[in-house]
Amino acid sequence: MTKRTQSKHKIERRYGVALWGQSSSPVHVRSYPPGQHGSKGARKLTDYGQQLAAKQKLKGYYGNIVEKQFRNIYKEAVRLRGDTSEKLVGLLESRLDAMVYRLKWSPTVFNARQLVGHKHVLVNGRCVNIPSYRLKQGDVVTLRESMRQNSIVVQAMASLERDIPEYIEYKSGDWSGTFSYVPELEKIPYPINMDVGSIVEFYSR
Repeated sequence: MTKRTQSKHKIERRYGVALWGQSSSPVHVRSYPPGQHGSKGARKLTDYGQQLAAKQKLKGYYGNIVEKQFRNIYKEAVRLRGDTSEKLVGLLESRLDAMVYRLKWSPTVFNARQLVGHKHVLVNGRCVNIPSYRLKQGDVVTLRESMRQNSIVVQAMASLERDIPEYIEYKSGDWSGTFSYVPELEKIPYPINMDVGSIVEFYSR
């Protein structure tokens, strides 16, 4: 299982963006990079720096995926027929932890990873505890009944900061969501602009 190796908000302050669109993000209070010299402002990025920043933002958004795993996802996107940028984000959105986050059962993708890892999530009626599990079109994801009244889940569902995207068919009575189709970039509700083309350029160097 991928583990978080740094503070989840550090990347937001480094690049001056509310990566997950949360009103509680510290970037709204301290919009400068962390560290002793952060208040002096960020330096202008080179082309390489811009490509690296684009990669780090996308990696961070999905729970700080480690570089080796992220690169392997990119390599798989290259092998697939079609636009590599679209295939890359499609593969990322097909992850089980991303699906749980999109269903609003968790306030963060990090918490979504915990829900999956602690065996609170079913895929097609079968327990799956691998956050990176790849969903296929038509797969049904269900939250175990024992977690449906959990305070964190209830608060996340009540939040108005996110909506369930159209490529997920949610049945509130069953606490289940169907992965209807792999979305294109424009369908994914990123709160900030994700420059996926720069990520392709980064790995194509």
